[in-house]
Amino acid sequence: MEPVIVNPIMPGFNPDPSICVVDGTFYLVNSTFSYFPGIPVYQSKDCVNWKQIGNVINRKSQLDFTNELSSRGLFAPTIRYNKGIFYCICTQVDKIGNFFMTAHKPEGPWSDPIVIKDADGIDPSLFFDDDGTVWYIGQHFNPAGVRWNGDCKIWIQRLDVNSGRLYGKKTDIWSGALKKCVWPEGPHVYKKDGWYYLIHAEGGTSVEHAVSVARCKTMEGEWEGKKANPILTHRQLGLTAGVINVGHADLFCSPEGNWRMVCLGSRPYGDGQLGGGRCCNMGRETFLVPVHWEDDWPVVARETGLIERAYTQDGFVTQVPPSNDKPKPPVVDTFDDDTLAAYWITLRNRNNDFITLFDKPSCLRLYGNGKLTSADEVSFVAQRQTAFSFEASAKMTASLKEEGDAAGIVCFQSEEYHYCLQLCRTNGSDRIQLVKVTGGNAEIVAESADSVPENATIELKAKAEMQNLFFSFSINGARFVQLGDAQDATILSTEKAGGFIGTVVGMFAESPKPQAKTCFADFDEFVYKNTTNIWTDPYHF
Repeated sequence: MEPVIVNPIMPGFNPDPSICVVDGTFYLVNSTFSYFPGIPVYQSKDCVNWKQIGNVINRKSQLDFTNELSSRGLFAPTIRYNKGIFYCICTQVDKIGNFFMTAHKPEGPWSDPIVIKDADGIDPSLFFDDDGTVWYIGQHFNPAGVRWNGDCKIWIQRLDVNSGRLYGKKTDIWSGALKKCVWPEGPHVYKKDGWYYLIHAEGGTSVEHAVSVARCKTMEGEWEGKKANPILTHRQLGLTAGVINVGHADLFCSPEGNWRMVCLGSRPYGDGQLGGGRCCNMGRETFLVPVHWEDDWPVVARETGLIERAYTQDGFVTQVPPSNDKPKPPVVDTFDDDTLAAYWITLRNRNNDFITLFDKPSCLRLYGNGKLTSADEVSFVAQRQTAFSFEASAKMTASLKEEGDAAGIVCFQSEEYHYCLQLCRTNGSDRIQLVKVTGGNAEIVAESADSVPENATIELKAKAEMQNLFFSFSINGARFVQLGDAQDATILSTEKAGGFIGTVVGMFAESPKPQAKTCFADFDEFVYKNTTNIWTDPYHF
C-alpha cells in the first residue's frame, strides 16, 4: 500500500517552503529568520517521511546575525538544482540583501554567500531555462511610484551564476492577479509544454494570503493571469477555518508524474478560556496539496479547493491511516554526541564557548549570557512546537553566582513574548521562578517559597493543554510541584506577538554580566513530546 501524505507535512514553525526533486528524492527548505543554523534542508522519498539532513547556513563565517531580532534575518529561500549543483537563493533583509549559495550535496557543505548586486526587493528565486539562461525572479516596490501599501512588482533579469552578476534588461512582468493587489511576492517560475508559469503569493501574510498564477510563451513577453485566480486560498472561509493564512507556494512533479504544491498555512486553536480567541502559536507551517492540469493551467486541490488532511500519492483526498493518527514518539536528547542534533536552533550566532557539549560529559552546558528580551548574543537552544498540546521537560544542575543569574526552560515566541521557568539567584539564594514576558516587560508570576539547595538536580516542566500552559518543577527527584496557575499561551502566537515566527521550546542561561561566565547550567536531558495529534481545533472548525 502506498504511503499516505498527511498534512501538515512539516508541522510547527516551517514557513515559506521551497522544494526541488533530484534523482527521485525531494528536498525541502524553509525560512528561519534570525535562528541559527539557518535554512534547514529536509529530505524525503515519498513526501510522507521527512528527515533533516543539514542546514544551508551552519557556519558563522557564512552570515552574521548579530543584533537581528527574531523575525528579521532570512526571508523566503528557494532551492533549485542544475547540472550537478544545488542552489539556495534567499534574502537577508537588514544586511547583505539578496544572495545565493551552492553545494554539490544537499546536506552541504554550502558555499559562502554570493551577493547579487543591484537586486532590490525580497523573495528571490532562480529559473534555469532550456537554452542555458539563468533567470533571477524577484519582487520589489513599484519603481514608478508606490500608490498604496504593498504596491509591488514581480521582476526578472538574467543572472550569471558564476559571478552573481545581473545582466541584460530588467523587466517588471507582473503586478498580481487582483486589482490594487498588495504584496505580490514569493515568485517561482516553471516551464511546461511550451508555457512559462509564474506562481506567486499575494494579499499579505495574514488571513487574506493567497496563491495565484500567470503564464506566458516567453519570459519577457506579456503575462496573463488565470481567470480563476487565486488558485489556492482559505481567505473565503473566514476566521473560523481550521487552516488560515494559506499562501507562498512552490510547484513540483514527482518521478511518477504526479504534480503537487507545497505552501504555508497556519492552524489556529484555543477555546478562549484565558486569553480569548483562537491563535496560531506554531506560526506558519508547511502543507502539501495535489495539482492537476486543465487547458494548460494548474488546478489545485480540485476535489474541494482546500487543504485537506490527507492525500493519496496520486492526489486524491483520503483518510489518515490509524498508525499515523497518533502523536509521534517523544524526542529525547541526553546530549551524548559531540554536536547538537540538527533540530536544535539558537537565536542569532551560536557561541560555542557559551553553548558547549564538552565541559561536562553527556551534558549540554549553557553559560549565562545576554537576556532573552534583548537582541544580544544569548545562550539559548530550542526546538519547534509541533502540536496544539505538548509536554517539554529538562533536567539540570546549575551554578549561579551573581544576583540575577538565571537558567531554565523557556516557551519562546519572540524577545517580547515568552515564558521562563527558571532557577534564579535572588536576594542571596536560589529560587524557582515563573516569569512572563509581554511587550518586553518581565513579570514574576510565581516563585517557590523555599530556596533550592546548592548542586540540586532540578527538573523543569512545561505542559500545554491547548492554550492553557502549566509549569511545574521537581527538586532531587521529589514529586512535581505546580508553580502558579494556568497561564495564557495565546501570548505565544503571531496574533498577540506579531512577527513571522512560531513558538519554540528550549533551554537558556542568562546573566546581568554577559560574557563573564559567572554562571552556568548543565542539562543532561531534554524531552519534548506531543500529547495530541488533532490537526485542526475540533471545537471551532
